[in-house]
Amino acid sequence: RISVCPNGSTEDGASAPRGSNIHLNKHNHGSHVAGIAAGADGIAPAANIMTQASQIGYAPTYFGVDGMDGILGADGFDASLAEGVLLLTPFTPYSEDEKIQEFVKNYEEAYGETPIQFAADAYDCVYAIYDAFQKTGLEADASMEDICEAMIEVFTGDFTASGLTADSMKWNEAGEVDKTPKVCIIQDGKYVEQ
Repeated sequence: RISVCPNGSTEDGASAPRGSNIHLNKHNHGSHVAGIAAGADGIAPAANIMTQASQIGYAPTYFGVDGMDGILGADGFDASLAEGVLLLTPFTPYSEDEKIQEFVKNYEEAYGETPIQFAADAYDCVYAIYDAFQKTGLEADASMEDICEAMIEVFTGDFTASGLTADSMKWNEAGEVDKTPKVCIIQDGKYVEQ
């Protein structure tokens, strides 16, 4: 059996990692995978898993989500290990969409690196908040309580926003955004939409 456990265990029953929410004396390898995925600095979550798998000769097909975005630029990570990774993400800097290309160009000029999905999310978020605030009818000097209540009402109403990561984004009553992800594969060091 192959182990991704830091202790090398392939069996349940080892002690839970300190600070985990696992019952004592029960071992959950999923918690180790989550810990490995988070990495030391939280960047490129799957980099450590891919590196460790490669070191033991394990070469699976990886499928992930937007949390894997940024893996190609992770410090010390051999980007060739990500070749063929499939992932869902709402943004790829290699899109032919004109507004995305303009954003990428401006971002690269300003920061000297290619933006990942989280930069595009932040960009969309700022404009969604601005647009939603305009719909509240409030002024900037309104109380925080009034602004918060009005923004919740707008976001959970019929408000939609379009941006770099999706067209017609909508928020549910819990404040979670609904947007369609893109399926990408990493080929030649780039995200290619499928």
